[in-house]
Amino acid sequence: MHIPKNAPLFPLVVDSLGLAKTGSTDGSFEDRLISLLKSRRAPLVHLTHNDLDAVGGDAIHRMRYGNVTSIFCSVGKFPSALNAVAAVEGNGSVLSISDLGYQRGIEQRVRNVRAAGWQIEWRDHHRWSEEEIGLIADLCNLLRVDTSTCGCGICARDLLPGDEKAAEIARVVCDYDLWKHEDPRSAVLGVVLQRKKNRDYVRDRLAEGIISDDVIEQEYHDIVGDMEEKMTRSIRKTSILGKKYRIAFSPLYGYPSETAARIRKELSTDIEVLISRDGRFSLRSVPPISHLIAREYGGGGHPNAAGGNFNFSFLDRIRFLLLGSSSRFRDFVDMTETIG
Repeated sequence: MHIPKNAPLFPLVVDSLGLAKTGSTDGSFEDRLISLLKSRRAPLVHLTHNDLDAVGGDAIHRMRYGNVTSIFCSVGKFPSALNAVAAVEGNGSVLSISDLGYQRGIEQRVRNVRAAGWQIEWRDHHRWSEEEIGLIADLCNLLRVDTSTCGCGICARDLLPGDEKAAEIARVVCDYDLWKHEDPRSAVLGVVLQRKKNRDYVRDRLAEGIISDDVIEQEYHDIVGDMEEKMTRSIRKTSILGKKYRIAFSPLYGYPSETAARIRKELSTDIEVLISRDGRFSLRSVPPISHLIAREYGGGGHPNAAGGNFNFSFLDRIRFLLLGSSSRFRDFVDMTETIG
């Protein structure tokens, strides 16, 4: 598929909304997003994930189009975000989706967005089946699925081909997102973006072609001490289960990628499950099965890094907070050991 030649340039004012906050209902998320969309001054809307890859992709959009309306969204809130977009007349405006993969049944929400008058461009680097591509392709003006790079990399190739600054940003972002860890600048950005307050600042610097500055470096050093303390707490409360795979279940206090890497190094695990108090989890694995596991828990991701949700009940939350355990862990192990 090709990029529409008449894609508009919008040198307008920035609108931005993050939709990853926990503890609120989907309805409140949708209401906030509908309000943003109705009052937006930038016609092009970029709906993306909420990590470094998403921030890099948003920077690429701003380098290409000027200012856009940005929506940073967790995987779990993606369906609600689409519901909100469908509730607002698009009138031919572009909804650009990046770094968010297919979810079961999502095609009906995409169909509703299209019916509301939006043009849809979707760029993603997660794994899609041919059936999933078939369900979505005809609903989009453009669908680009490429697992060879990160989401930011796809945006850079599509929106700014041949641009050296965009290519450099994509290389740094992909280094972190694809777990290459060859460029130390990517680790700094990944850590700094563990604090959501830094998201817009980092995005704006990347859009200027600046990968690091004194503010980013200082924020990194401020975070490192806190990160060490929280990773130590997680490791102290880790439980190991499984026979085919050595699976670690650990409470997540922050910094999921860094905590998973530390657990793997210190406890020689094959799979790390980092669990928030509400049951949402971040998953890392040596065998390339994270995305398959996550789909069984309403999530998705990459072969070696993904996320899902145990959907804890009130009693599950209490037990997890007090004991660090859940009856759902054994079911997780049983299911996982049938894969691969």
